[in-house]
Amino acid sequence: MGTVTLGVSIAVPEPYGSFLQERRAAFGDPAAHGIPTHVTLLPPTEADSAAWPLIERHLAAVAAAGRPFTMRLSGTDTFRPLSPVVFVRLAEGAASCGLLQERVRGADGPLRRELHFPYHPHVTVAHGIGEDAMDRAYAELADFDAVWTVGGFALYTQGADCVWRRQREFAFGGGRPCFPAVPRQTELSDLSRPAAPSV
Repeated sequence: MGTVTLGVSIAVPEPYGSFLQERRAAFGDPAAHGIPTHVTLLPPTEADSAAWPLIERHLAAVAAAGRPFTMRLSGTDTFRPLSPVVFVRLAEGAASCGLLQERVRGADGPLRRELHFPYHPHVTVAHGIGEDAMDRAYAELADFDAVWTVGGFALYTQGADCVWRRQREFAFGGGRPCFPAVPRQTELSDLSRPAAPSV
């Protein structure tokens, strides 16, 4: 049946999700239109398509054991010079994300894998673009601040067009999904719209 490229992440809700995605595009990041704004729990991972039901059961079990928590984004930081990334920092919720990603990648589950770098939850706003544009992203979003309650996470797959699409949401505690205004995928044609009000 082949393989699928998947990822697991926490979506950044509206109006913040689309706002940060549009800013990322404005900084000149060509990947912006294909990546909904998120905090990664499992980076891009190749999996056997036949394992999909097992993967869904595993993620459902991880979510059922989880509880809602507060996430706050505040200010910017960078992984430069180690990696060409500028990101919005997690001022609150990083520890909860760390526990979740360990469970998602658990040695007893179908998504076990090692990471190339220590886990550091963040929201990417610029990746692999020119230094001037990276500096601009760092400066222009330095005052960004947002807070919300995380009610679960989602499973995404990457298509042949390199766009990431949400396949299923997993609510904490085994309840119904609690994702107020989870951002839709912003298409290239949307990026000319006025940015969201300053937040």
